[in-house]
Amino acid sequence: MSLPVLSLKRRGAELANAKAQVKILEQPSDLPTFEAALATHALPSLIADGIEILQVNVGKLCNMTCAHCHVDAGPDRKEENMARETIDLCLDAIKASGIKTVDLTGGAPEMNAHFRYFVTEAKKLGCHIIDRCNLTILLANGFTDIPEFLAENQVEIVASLPCYLEENADAQRGDGSFQKSVKALKRLNDVGYGKSDPNLILTLVYNPVGASLPPDQSALEKDYREQLLERYGIHFNRLFTITNMPISRYLDYLREQGEYETYMQKLVDAFNPAAAKGVMCRKMLSVGWDGRLFDCDFNQMLELPTFTGQPRHIKDFVADSLNARPIVTGRHCFGCTAAAGSGCLGAIES
Repeated sequence: MSLPVLSLKRRGAELANAKAQVKILEQPSDLPTFEAALATHALPSLIADGIEILQVNVGKLCNMTCAHCHVDAGPDRKEENMARETIDLCLDAIKASGIKTVDLTGGAPEMNAHFRYFVTEAKKLGCHIIDRCNLTILLANGFTDIPEFLAENQVEIVASLPCYLEENADAQRGDGSFQKSVKALKRLNDVGYGKSDPNLILTLVYNPVGASLPPDQSALEKDYREQLLERYGIHFNRLFTITNMPISRYLDYLREQGEYETYMQKLVDAFNPAAAKGVMCRKMLSVGWDGRLFDCDFNQMLELPTFTGQPRHIKDFVADSLNARPIVTGRHCFGCTAAAGSGCLGAIES
């Protein structure tokens, strides 16, 4: 007797996740482990220092299939979306712990059927809310009023724009995506984002094109500001540079280009002890679409749950335990500690 379609899809997703985890572990044997790199620089193993940010992946459904996506999100990921019950568990954890920042990610988080509910309820709890937006979703049918909704709730928008040059941006995100992003950015400017209102923050995100590390964040922000204003009349508040992680779709790209080992060596060689002290996982807890807990979004995609003995699902959330939990690390962590460092809030070192 054949299994139900939903079960087959879940089994397929589990196999894909397992495959991704095996891939990331299949690395040159001469590469040091991340723990060894910490020890070499007389740094202790990573321990959480409270939870300032609850980052919630509300689903892998997305209207885009970007080449650098470590989530492997796309239009076909319809089954992996957070249910209302799980969102309520996240809200319960926020109430119990006093977490002040809720960082909503995906996929395209706006495509979750309960996105607006999550935002409005988190706002009632006094949270600062971040929406990690791909921009193009703001032009899609059923989502064109999202800019006004976000502005009404004073949601910070962190928007992916991998380059201010159309050719480079389209190479990562698909033909025509840059012009759609420009149109969406103008819409956001029209409702007040990126200008003088301190409650309507518009942050852009740069990801390198190809197998390279990000340039200096402050210098690149200056270039973005000049180019986007001169070419398109677009305003924004700040720019984050984020290193591409050798996970999922980007890992496949590196292997196809024959650059995987070179890129991993580049990350290891650029290890920065100062950046290691400020990695995002020390102040953040990541929640998967199904409620499982992880130290960061990257561990989530690699199926590396919180440390043994720690709560592993949002229904079991205990702040006192998770606030000082040991952090689960792997060689992918070199991506967050290379050069100026990298995380969901951009470069670690100025």
